[in-house]
Amino acid sequence: MGIDVLMGFMIFIFGLVLGSFYNVVGYRVPNNMSIVFPASHCPNCNHKLRFYELIPVLSFVFLGGKCKKCKKRISFFYPFFELLTGICFLLSYLVFGISIEFFISITFLSTLIIISISDLKYYIIPDEVLIVGTILLLIEMIINCIINDVSFFNGLFMPILSGAGSFAILFLIKILGDAFFKKESLGGGDIKLLFVIGLVIGFDMSLVSIFLASFIALPVSVVQLVKKNDNVVSFGPYLSLAAAIILLTNLNFDKLLLFFTS
Repeated sequence: MGIDVLMGFMIFIFGLVLGSFYNVVGYRVPNNMSIVFPASHCPNCNHKLRFYELIPVLSFVFLGGKCKKCKKRISFFYPFFELLTGICFLLSYLVFGISIEFFISITFLSTLIIISISDLKYYIIPDEVLIVGTILLLIEMIINCIINDVSFFNGLFMPILSGAGSFAILFLIKILGDAFFKKESLGGGDIKLLFVIGLVIGFDMSLVSIFLASFIALPVSVVQLVKKNDNVVSFGPYLSLAAAIILLTNLNFDKLLLFFTS
């Protein structure tokens, strides 16, 4: 597979631009706001942002991380997720090239990024984002079956079954966790998210993503508990990170067995 540097750069820039839009979606959808109106503005003083204040990452740097009008500090979240989206798009191109797998990858990663923004800000994983992401992924899987001559059983039915199985497993974990801790241990959004994860990376690796996400989240939750005396952790971003790592490294059980037995 040949890698075109110019194509990679363009895909990276495209990811940056979409990352800026994903920030808007992740902020507005949980607040039941339109993602189109009003135009982008400072949430503190309602200053309408000019085009040069909307350049992904660069505007944040040139403005010194502050609103041009009221000088209120802009959250680092915005350039971080813009840059993250650009990197995810570039990595998808490096791993899959220009293929239907590439489009499945960026659709999946885009869904994960938006729900991570929302979950970190509001502890909410919007159903709207999961539904749109799932529909797009299913369409792309149908296209994959057609152009790559994959049977609909293997290319569509099995992924849906994997998603349903992943959903059922995390739902069972939630029931057991709720009974053990005597309070809600997992949000409904996390369970629905695992359906999407299982749909893309498969049932077996979706289980690995749960363990990997828990491993990554553990030290963060301990620090949060010590510093803030708060044990509420947004699990969606960690599930998303784990799933993204598995997807972009093409991790599977054969590679895991080779790693642990070598």
